[in-house]
Amino acid sequence: MSKKFQFLFALVLLFSLVLSACGGTAPEAPVVEEQPVAEAPVAEEPATAEPVVEAPVLDLPALFTDFWASIPADKGYGSISATKLLEQLAEKPTFLVDIREPAELEANGYIEGAVNIPVRGLLQNLDKLPGLDEQIVIYCASGHRGSMAMMSLRLLGYTNVINLGGGTGAWTKAGLPLVTGSMPAEAASISTPIVADEALFTTLNDFLANLPTDSGSYTVKADKATEFIVEKTPFIVDVRAQSEWDKDGYIEGATHLPFSDFLTSLDQLPAEKDAPILIYCASGHRGGMALMALRLLGYTDVTNLAGGLNAWKAAQLPVMGWIDWPTTMAEFIASLPADQGFYSTSSAKVNEMLAENPPFIVDVREPSEVEAGYIEGSINIPIRDLLKNLDKLPAQDQKIIITCASGHRGALGMMALRLLGYTDVVNIGGGINGWKKAELPLVEGVPAAPTAGTAPAVDAARLAYLDAYLTNLPEAGFGSVKSPDLNVEIGTGTVPFLLDVRTQEEWDADGHIEGAILVPVLDLPANLAQLPADKAAPIVVLCKSGHRGAMAQMYLQALGYTNIRNLNGGMNGWIAAELPVVK
Repeated sequence: MSKKFQFLFALVLLFSLVLSACGGTAPEAPVVEEQPVAEAPVAEEPATAEPVVEAPVLDLPALFTDFWASIPADKGYGSISATKLLEQLAEKPTFLVDIREPAELEANGYIEGAVNIPVRGLLQNLDKLPGLDEQIVIYCASGHRGSMAMMSLRLLGYTNVINLGGGTGAWTKAGLPLVTGSMPAEAASISTPIVADEALFTTLNDFLANLPTDSGSYTVKADKATEFIVEKTPFIVDVRAQSEWDKDGYIEGATHLPFSDFLTSLDQLPAEKDAPILIYCASGHRGGMALMALRLLGYTDVTNLAGGLNAWKAAQLPVMGWIDWPTTMAEFIASLPADQGFYSTSSAKVNEMLAENPPFIVDVREPSEVEAGYIEGSINIPIRDLLKNLDKLPAQDQKIIITCASGHRGALGMMALRLLGYTDVVNIGGGINGWKKAELPLVEGVPAAPTAGTAPAVDAARLAYLDAYLTNLPEAGFGSVKSPDLNVEIGTGTVPFLLDVRTQEEWDADGHIEGAILVPVLDLPANLAQLPADKAAPIVVLCKSGHRGAMAQMYLQALGYTNIRNLNGGMNGWIAAELPVVK
């Protein structure tokens, strides 16, 4: 190649490069594979959470407090007696619910007109009950299940529910009839239930629906109670009123937490809620409600004494601070010694004693009576104060002679002292009236004040009962009636039941008041069926002088007879008043 040509080629090449530099098309860039880049997470909007609805917390203590206030003592703690229910059934229609099991109705009968809704299904059948404010009477066998059913319904807003105290047991004990040989008509749906508090409903329904069948719905019967106490050594709670505790006694070892104060006394229960607890009341009604409250509050081993203290006594189990007065007095009456004048003595014999070995004589008349004349050497302690002054009497084995005006008060004082353990106390038959009739001397004025010594140790329960009896003797004749007054009553057609407690020989020899029934005093306890069934019926007891009549009166009053008087002076006084006698 010539030099000229090489030179021209170089110029062309240079010219091309210059053109390139001045904005020609740039060469294509190499393709670079992109590396995947992780995308930044996109924040999702928070989802709207469903609101958490907490189950309502039941304030059971507050609910129970309100319920307790709705069943005061003067309303029977939400119960009704068998006799009151009978009266109510006769006066107005009453919705009766028998909550026993069908087998119980088949075996034992039911109250006419009742519907049967067993307690475990009660709250599942509210449509078979009337409205919230209509009266409903619940009953079971003993009152235990009925009390819990009544409590449940009232807590749910039923305002007029009551329980038959003692259940069908009390109903039959009162001699009232049950329908047997058939079953009541099936309960029908009659209302639309109104349940304001579902949580409360669920709690109560769970409790009733799960009442155990193998333990009598958390009860123990009296005949098994002593074995129960020995095996479990429970904490025993008595929920009766103070007056019941004082009057009727209590089970040994019991802690007294009266029903009205029960909810404010729970701190006296065992701290461990699984500790065994035995509750009792009089009949089982209050015990059932207290049991239900405790179990719903978390106490897991609570039992109610079926039939309460009444059933305990019926099983002849020991009761502290209480005397079985009907039995005790029946034994006293039946064992009165006829050959010792039924613990009486004559004025003549007392006069002989005064000359030989003066006895201790207690005149139980009022001071105004004594001032008109008293037996020499006697002291005066009015009958109502006699047992308050045991320190002024001689020892319990020393002879004591009681006297009054006619023999009535003297017999009561003598009987009271003997029941307290005094072994040689007698009453002057006919009293000061008999003494005067025998023309024996009396001293006018006021006798010397008795000397105080040391009172003997006597049974406190006996003393309390007997002192209350004497203290509360009626103002009108101390519970006696004079012959002329009784004759007026008979003449006006108001004839009381006349109970003559003399012997057959006296009845035959001296005659009797027309219409009187003869039941010798020694036979009285075995012949109570001859007395009026109504214990409020008027009864006048009479004997020869008033002595045996007073003791029979005291015995019958212990049995619950409330309208009894003793004929002052007995048949002697009736004959002396020249009133008619049948021979």
